[in-house]
Amino acid sequence: MDLDYLPFKANPSKPSYSVPKGAVDAHCHVFGPNDKFPYHPMRKYTPCDAPKEKLFELRDYLGFDRNVIVQASCHGTDNSALIDALSAAGDNARGVAVINPNISDVELQEMHHAGIRAVRFNFVKRLVDNTPKEIFLAVAARIKKLGWHIVVYFEAPDLEGLIPFLKQLDCLIVVDHMGRPDVSKGVDHQDFQQFINFMSENKNIWTKVSCPERLTHQNTDYSDVEPFARLLVERFSTRVLWGTDWPHPNMKSHAPDDGDLVDIIPKIARTVELQKKLLIDNPMKLYWHE
Repeated sequence: MDLDYLPFKANPSKPSYSVPKGAVDAHCHVFGPNDKFPYHPMRKYTPCDAPKEKLFELRDYLGFDRNVIVQASCHGTDNSALIDALSAAGDNARGVAVINPNISDVELQEMHHAGIRAVRFNFVKRLVDNTPKEIFLAVAARIKKLGWHIVVYFEAPDLEGLIPFLKQLDCLIVVDHMGRPDVSKGVDHQDFQQFINFMSENKNIWTKVSCPERLTHQNTDYSDVEPFARLLVERFSTRVLWGTDWPHPNMKSHAPDDGDLVDIIPKIARTVELQKKLLIDNPMKLYWHE
C-alpha cells in the first residue's frame, strides 16, 4: 500500500446502539487481496488489502445482516473482487459496479445475476481521470433496461455544474456522502441548501448520509456533521441510505472506529421509524426489490 495510506482499524469498538434485525450497511468496499485480484495499473492510490472475509466479519460484529458493496476506483472497471464477494455472500449482498462502456449485453446480464444493481459515476478529480459525459449517458441508457440505478460521487463545489447532466440521466440516482458538503459553513449555507433544493425538486434523487469521518473538521468528534445528516433523514426519510464506507480509503486525518460510526445512527435518525427506513426499508427497496 502507499506509504501514507491509513489502514482500517482492525479492532473497532462494539457499538452501544443495536441496529435492528435486517439492517443493511449500504456503502462499503472490498480491496483485493492484491495477489488474487490485482489493483488497476492506472489507479490513483494503492490501498491495504481489505478482503471479503474481513468485511463479513465486520458486518456480523456490528450487527448488520446485509451489505451493499461499491466498486472502488483502485480496481478500475475490473469488478472481479466485487463479484467474488457477492458470490460468497449470496442474498446477503448486492453490488454497485464501475463498467467499461464497451461491455457486452451478455456481461451485463451476468453481472445482474451476480447481484449488481447499480453503476457508479465518479467525478472526484483526485481519484479518477475525466470521462466525457456522453460516455456516462450511453452507460445510463444501457443499465436502465436492467432496472439498475446510478450512484454518483462528487464534491460540493461541483454540484452546480453537474445538475444539468444529472437531470439528463432520467433514472434513479443515489448521491454518495451527502454531496460532500463543507460542514464548517453550516446547514443554512447556500451550498448545502442548493443540494437540499436539488433533492426537493427531483424525486429521483436519493443520498447516503454517510462518511462523517471525511466531512468533519473535528476528527473523531463528528458532531459537526450530524445536523446535515439529520436534516436529510428527517426531510427525505424514504430516500436516504447509510453505510460504514469500510475500509475507509484515502483517509488522511485518522482511521475511524466503525463502532463509533454506528453509534451516530440514532443521533441522525432519532426515532425507531426513521431508523427502520434508513437501515432496512430504503436499501431493501432499492437493492432487493425483486
